[in-house]
Amino acid sequence: MRILFPVVVISALALNASAQDYAGPMTEWDVPDFQGVWKHATIMPFERPAELGEKRTYTEAEALRLEGAVQQTFEEANEPLDPDRAAPDVAASLPGLGNYDLFWREDAKFIPTIDGEFRTSAITDPANGRMPERVAGFNERMAARRANQPGRSDGPEGRGLGERCLLNGNFSSPVMRSSIYNSNLQFTQSPGYISITTEMAHDTRIIKIANQHNPAAAAQRKWMGDSIGRWEGDTLVVETKYFNDWQTLRGIPVENLTVIETFRRASDNKMIYGFTVDDPTVFSAQFSGEYAFSRLDENIYEYACHEGNYAMTGILAGARRIESN
Repeated sequence: MRILFPVVVISALALNASAQDYAGPMTEWDVPDFQGVWKHATIMPFERPAELGEKRTYTEAEALRLEGAVQQTFEEANEPLDPDRAAPDVAASLPGLGNYDLFWREDAKFIPTIDGEFRTSAITDPANGRMPERVAGFNERMAARRANQPGRSDGPEGRGLGERCLLNGNFSSPVMRSSIYNSNLQFTQSPGYISITTEMAHDTRIIKIANQHNPAAAAQRKWMGDSIGRWEGDTLVVETKYFNDWQTLRGIPVENLTVIETFRRASDNKMIYGFTVDDPTVFSAQFSGEYAFSRLDENIYEYACHEGNYAMTGILAGARRIESN
């Protein structure tokens, strides 16, 4: 049996100790005030590149070189195209920036520091910065699961949740990760609750400040799971489980997963978001990490996901045409 909370409590105490010189704003009901819009964007990957091994941080010079290379890539990709250029090779892959040009994208170009460190990955534990090995039999279970799911062109149910405008795969998965655009989060608080609204795909997650989960949550299996929070000093600690069976974490089922998240303000303009993930039916061990959110003095806007989006109709109509031949 795994013990999740002691790991997080130790982490939260350490975080409070490192931020003891900062006294953040408080709400009228005397808890830390997280309200406002925060930007969740970084070029730091979720998992560390394997070639970096246990290298947890970059030096400042290394970080500057990495940031410069990313910015240069975008500058080159943003150059005007030659109108007389030859037709592209149909066998070639999409360019490195994907199938959205820079008009639509808002990729990060920097690595926000966490406790003064330029991290090489969001995951910091295990030491290699990568998700742990899967348990025995996991690949076979996944193969059986895929065999019982609809094909990608059988109907809308075969497409991802993001394509169906139900949930965003990054912000609404068990660990909130940044996206290529709309990486903005609005925190709203009231006595006993805190909500996080994502600009990407219009999702709002409600966290109840309470001692335990509602027993009915295990059967209800809500989108984004059931989140119960508590305050440990200036840190909000949130336990979330009972995720909807359609959700995944990087393609991995989450129906048996528990995630503990921590939120703490490190300064007026920075919030540190931590996570610890545990699922003994999938992973051989827990894993943990952190991201930095930056304060944004702007509003978030409606994400009209399906407005003018004819891709779903086209995909399914094309599949039916192929089947009729």
